[in-house]
Amino acid sequence: MDRRQFLTAAAGASLTAASNIPAEALVQQKKLRVGLIGCGWYGKCDLFRLIQVAPVEVVSLCDVDSRMLAEAVELVSQRQASHNKPRAYRDYREMLKQKDVDIVLIGTPDHWHALNMIAAVEAGADVYCQKPISTDIAEGQAMVNAARKHGKVVQIGTQRRSTPHLAEARDIVRSGALGKIGLVEICCYYHMRASGNPPDGPAPEYLDYEMWTGPAPMRPYNAWDHPRGWRAFMEYGNGIVGDMCVHMLDMTRWMMGLGWPKSVTSSGGILVDKASKANISDTQAATFDFGETKVLWEHRSWGDAPDPAYPWGAVLYGDKGTLKASVMSYDFKPNNGQAVHKDVTYELDQYPIDRTERDLERHCAPAIRHHMLDFLNAVATRGRPVADIEEGHISTASCILANISMKLARTLVWDPQVQRVVGDPEANKLLHRPYRKPWVHPEA
Repeated sequence: MDRRQFLTAAAGASLTAASNIPAEALVQQKKLRVGLIGCGWYGKCDLFRLIQVAPVEVVSLCDVDSRMLAEAVELVSQRQASHNKPRAYRDYREMLKQKDVDIVLIGTPDHWHALNMIAAVEAGADVYCQKPISTDIAEGQAMVNAARKHGKVVQIGTQRRSTPHLAEARDIVRSGALGKIGLVEICCYYHMRASGNPPDGPAPEYLDYEMWTGPAPMRPYNAWDHPRGWRAFMEYGNGIVGDMCVHMLDMTRWMMGLGWPKSVTSSGGILVDKASKANISDTQAATFDFGETKVLWEHRSWGDAPDPAYPWGAVLYGDKGTLKASVMSYDFKPNNGQAVHKDVTYELDQYPIDRTERDLERHCAPAIRHHMLDFLNAVATRGRPVADIEEGHISTASCILANISMKLARTLVWDPQVQRVVGDPEANKLLHRPYRKPWVHPEA
């Protein structure tokens, strides 16, 4: 089968969410009212992609940074069709108390996702929440339960599931062209771990640091904390595994139709850059055992990537061929036949503002738009989106288990029915991180 024949056959196969957007996603019975909690980098990226694909009205914005909030109000008034300025809030509870939003987008740091999402569905909104869904596994369980209890659609921002070229790659996998896939290698070799040791000091006057910290442990304020540098600290997230592995593991699970891993093993730590203030690992390997398929993760925030073309991606090894996949491209090499290469899809002509929007990852913009369309379709039909909260929970919890395994230096066997580690009370205690008072963990 040559490349053209193969792609023609793949196009005739079962269509993915990214390539088959139902018309009802584009036509709503009413203009949906939208609120955003967390007006920083990806919060605005997500919101502006939603504005591009649907006639929504952004009515509320919330952020603990007054300067960031004011800027977002102005940008939204420029971008939305009505040019109305949304109301501004410093406390998400005050925003949700109005109960006048149909959709809430959540772009806060990871340690806030659980409380924000649960409060939003309790207020009657459907939710688009950034990944990873939680900082501990008990939070994730509570989030799934809340979405189901209130009958709300919750889409997680694992937009690899809606990336056009990766949807095509998934069709290759589902066609059986790789044969039996026994091993998948996923990785990230970006030098993304913060280095250096900036001094602690007072928080800027425009930032409500008490509220920014919320349920997380109170650390002395550091310039890395805000904006965007908080991932250097385990107090607010789950390190590079929680940030980057969650995407590639979720993509692999989606492509192959995998559920929970049977067990997780991980090792690593701070092996090279011991001088940095960052307390996340700079080196880590993990094995997610799905039975007949093993998924191996590795990250290093130092040294070279083994394959410079795929510094963050996945390699699926089958007995009939190999597939490499990343946010930028895919390469399918069958044992017998012509290789297939596909680059990321850009939509700069259709959406020219993508060319100039500050901080936008242009290669991700089409994926976010498709992801928003899938979300809107689920909102309209009351179905499950492609990155439903439960799928986000599985991928997030698996990464958290890797961190727990590394901490305890042993393999963790997972029971998905009871959501516990089998025969390991010490590990199970780590499924729930303590909250700083007066915040109450949603498990309680």
